[in-house]
Amino acid sequence: MTTRRTEPDLLYSEEEEALRAVVRDLLADHCDAPGVIARTESDAPHDLAAWKALADRMGLAGLLVPEAQGGQGATHREVAVVLEELGRVVAPVPYLTSAVVATEALLACADGELLGRLASGRTIGALAVGLHTAPGAAFTTVRVEEGTLRGELTGIADAAAADVLLVPAEDGGLYAVSVADTDTVTVTPQVSFDLTRPLATVTLTGAPGRRLGDAEPAVRRALHAAAGLLASEQLGLAEWLLTETVRYLKERKQFNRPVGGFQALKHRLAQLWLEVVNLRAAARNAADALARGQDAGVAVAVAQAYAAPVAVHAAEEALQLHAGIGMTWEHPVHLYLKRAKADSIAYGTAGAHRAAVAELADLRAP
Repeated sequence: MTTRRTEPDLLYSEEEEALRAVVRDLLADHCDAPGVIARTESDAPHDLAAWKALADRMGLAGLLVPEAQGGQGATHREVAVVLEELGRVVAPVPYLTSAVVATEALLACADGELLGRLASGRTIGALAVGLHTAPGAAFTTVRVEEGTLRGELTGIADAAAADVLLVPAEDGGLYAVSVADTDTVTVTPQVSFDLTRPLATVTLTGAPGRRLGDAEPAVRRALHAAAGLLASEQLGLAEWLLTETVRYLKERKQFNRPVGGFQALKHRLAQLWLEVVNLRAAARNAADALARGQDAGVAVAVAQAYAAPVAVHAAEEALQLHAGIGMTWEHPVHLYLKRAKADSIAYGTAGAHRAAVAELADLRAP
C-alpha cells in the first residue's frame, strides 16, 4: 500500500517505473498497431483479452480500491502511469471508464460489494454520464417510476463493454443497473469519432436498479478524477507521436539527406518537445495532487486546460510530417489523432477548464 504524502513530488518513483515497464511489455503483446486497427474494423472494438491481462492477471483494475475491499490500495500516481502506457498504444480497453470513473463513483458511495467486483476486473462498470460532461457541470438523469428506471442517456463511453451501469436518477440517487437485463436495458452503439473508445446510447425501459448513494457528489468526484488522469493518457499519446515522428524523419531522406536535418522541421519538433515536457509536468502534478488530496481542483483544471491542445497539436504534426504515409488507414497515426480530438472534449473542454482555473484563482473575466 502506498504511503500518503503531504508534499508535492512530480518525479517517478522506482516502483512507478517498474510498473511502467511491466505494463508496456504486456501491451506490446496485446495492443500492436495492426491489431488495434483491425479491431476498430470489427464488431468487437474492445480488446477484452488485453483487459483481462491488465485487470485479472496484474490486478490493475483495483489500484484505487482499498486493500480491505479487494483492491491494491495504491494512488492516482500509479493509475496515471498505467494510463500513460495505455495512451501510448491507444489501447481499446475500458480502463479509464471502469477502473477510474466508475470506481471513484463507487468510492464516493462506499459500496464495498460492487467495488470488489470492479477491482477484480471480472466486472466492468461504466458511469452513465456523457463523456463530454465536465466536473461540476449538469448531467442528464433518468426518471424513477414505480421503483424502476426509465429514460435515455447518450454519449456513454464504453457502455458496450460494461456489465453494470451506474445511472443517475432525477430523485438524486445513483443506481446500479445490470446490462444483462436486455428486456429493460438497451445499449445502442453511436457513431464515434474515436474508434478505440466507442460511445453508446443507453435506453432504460423499466429497468430495476439498486440505489448506491447520492448521485451528485459521486458524479462530481468521478469526473474530477477522470479529468485529472485523462491528462496522463494524453501525455502518453503525445509522447508516442513525438517519438515516432522523430524516428521517421531520421529515416526518411530527400536530396540524399535525412528530412529530420532540415532546420524548419527541427524547429517544429523542438516546439512540440517543449509542449510535451510541459504537459508531463502538468499531468504529473494533477495525478500527485489527486493522490495527496490537496490542491487538486487547480491542478486538475490546469492539466486539462493544457493537455488537450498539446495532444491535438502532436497528432496534427505527426500526421503532416509523416506526409503521404500518415494519411493511410494502415498507419496508426489516424487512431492517435481521433483519440486526441475525442479527448479534447472529454470531461470538459480546455476552455471549460480555463474558466474553472479563473474561478478557483478568483480571476473572473469582467
